[in-house]
Amino acid sequence: MELASWRLLARTIKHADVVVEVLDIRDPMSTHSRRLESMVRAFGKKMMLVLNKSDLVPRRVAEKWQSIYESLGYAVVYTSARARLGTRILRAAIKRAAGEKPFTVAIVGYPKTGKSSIINALRGRHGASTSPVPGSPGYTRHVQLYKVEPGFYLIDTPGVIPVEGGWLESVIRGRSPEELADPVPPALALLERALKYNPRSVLDAYGIASRDPVEILEEIARRRGWFYRSTGEPLIEEAARTVIRDYHKAKLLFYVPPEEYLKAKHRSG
Repeated sequence: MELASWRLLARTIKHADVVVEVLDIRDPMSTHSRRLESMVRAFGKKMMLVLNKSDLVPRRVAEKWQSIYESLGYAVVYTSARARLGTRILRAAIKRAAGEKPFTVAIVGYPKTGKSSIINALRGRHGASTSPVPGSPGYTRHVQLYKVEPGFYLIDTPGVIPVEGGWLESVIRGRSPEELADPVPPALALLERALKYNPRSVLDAYGIASRDPVEILEEIARRRGWFYRSTGEPLIEEAARTVIRDYHKAKLLFYVPPEEYLKAKHRSG
């Protein structure tokens, strides 16, 4: 998978009037790039945050995350590009931030936060290709310019995994499951998070009651007939790739509650 370089992002930001960073509302803090934000400020550009995939969390959670980010000084809108929720609100917010036409908006963010879907929703028609799994067909690979309406243009860029990104997000978003040399560790970590934040997530997704991540992978492999030919043991690597894909496809469903961020902020003073 081809990720945008910081040089490419800098060039994109330099030519934009407004920069829109798309976050995954299931875990917005882990998909928010501080380095990107610093770059936007260095160029003196206006910045907005889009909390995307809001159809995957309760509305009160979306509103709480919006309130948190607004309290931190951000202009923020929550949307679901897939469900076409919040598109008109986002379009109006971008126009307010940009001011007079013509203006160009850079759509940036981590892979698989839904950037291309946001572009398609804003344009009201299909144009930017989309795919739920990193590295699969439809992945944004080059900078592209799209016209929303006269005087309103969008720049689409490949996603970027910044150095400061969390380990799990970097792994599961930075490469396709097939490209991972060892998909088991990130899949185990993903299952642990899923069970922590949604105890029913594994049961709902796979019909498996176990809370042991290793047992879960083994059972997924058994049920699908995936075994090592040499030993007959469950092929947990393929099960691990399935778990990662299912997170991107929202089959394995969980979200980080905003209260966790607020508690951490309170502990840090």
